[in-house]
Amino acid sequence: MTIAELVTKHTVSAPVNSKSAADATKATISLLNPFKDIVHTITADNGKEFSYHEKISQALSAEVYFAHPTALGT
Repeated sequence: MTIAELVTKHTVSAPVNSKSAADATKATISLLNPFKDIVHTITADNGKEFSYHEKISQALSAEVYFAHPTALGT
């Protein structure tokens, strides 16, 4: 899994055993927990691996949003 900060492009990554929601949730929390105090929002794609987004939001005290496939990236 790779997570990139939008403005600074700071990137963190870690191997994940599978694309399961449980593994993705565990990896996301593990990667972002050191930055918990400065993470306010997370934008995820619409994959099934983010179906436990409520757990991520609760663990990191951050709002989770989902990308819209038709929106232009800026």
